[in-house]
Amino acid sequence: MTATAAPPRSPAGTTSPVRRPRAPYRWSARGFALPAVLIVALLLYLPFVWTSYLSLTEYNGLGDPELVGLAKYQEMLTDAGFLNSLRNTLFWVVGTLVLPVGLGLLIAVLAYGLKGSFWYRLPFLLPYAISGVAVGVIWTFVLQTGGALDEALGVLGVTDPPRWLLDAPLNTLVMIAAATWQGAGVNALLFTIGLQSIPKEPLEAARLDGASGWTMFRTMTWPMLTPLTTVVVGLSIVGSLKQFDIIWAMTKGGPGVSSETLALTMYKDTFVENDYGLGAAVAVFLTVITVAASVLYLRRQLSGARES
Repeated sequence: MTATAAPPRSPAGTTSPVRRPRAPYRWSARGFALPAVLIVALLLYLPFVWTSYLSLTEYNGLGDPELVGLAKYQEMLTDAGFLNSLRNTLFWVVGTLVLPVGLGLLIAVLAYGLKGSFWYRLPFLLPYAISGVAVGVIWTFVLQTGGALDEALGVLGVTDPPRWLLDAPLNTLVMIAAATWQGAGVNALLFTIGLQSIPKEPLEAARLDGASGWTMFRTMTWPMLTPLTTVVVGLSIVGSLKQFDIIWAMTKGGPGVSSETLALTMYKDTFVENDYGLGAAVAVFLTVITVAASVLYLRRQLSGARES
């Protein structure tokens, strides 16, 4: 038999150099990634670059854009309507975190483990199959002056009900309630999936130690739901910052601009007022705060997960 030569060993205290993939393999990997990179560039990055350029111009959709520097951003930040839209957008962020996410978690926890729990969650999940515009139409029928809710309150003796869609900030709050009706069910479904993925052994050990009810949820169940909660909350933040369809269907941002959000302000400035520069400035601002909020939230959650 011929002896097989042993591979050379590295000197003591040194590590063997890591072999890099050969050039053909590196280029093959880049080739596979190239279509995805091109699609993202064409559908995301290039439109954002063009919008950023328009935000520096005076442009009404006709002719050539005229560069005006940061004038549109200055106009945006000094506009009282923009500040009102920013305030309403913050209401949406807080409201959709507290109501759809909180209610979804409550439904999932209360229904989990019950016989036939699917049928308890189904009524909350069905509205998610309805479009945002349809949700707005349904809730407008209920909440408009002289609508279904006012008629029901009249039967109960309430002769002067609130003007649900006409008075601010009440109109924003009832639209958040409409969004909650649509979104709580899917959040409950996601949290149910998270509950089903929790190992049973730690929970059984905690029960043997006497934990139950709120103590069990606070010390065991909730920490184990953290990864899924990060996803649900992140999606809720992004969705609330871009909320458009329900608001447009119910109030179109009115009366006046009392219920406008940044997404509606962007739309109206661009396509109603034909001020493409100002609309682009609002779009860039909205994009920046959406990305910043998402990145800051995810970095905080992921850093907390590493520390634990």
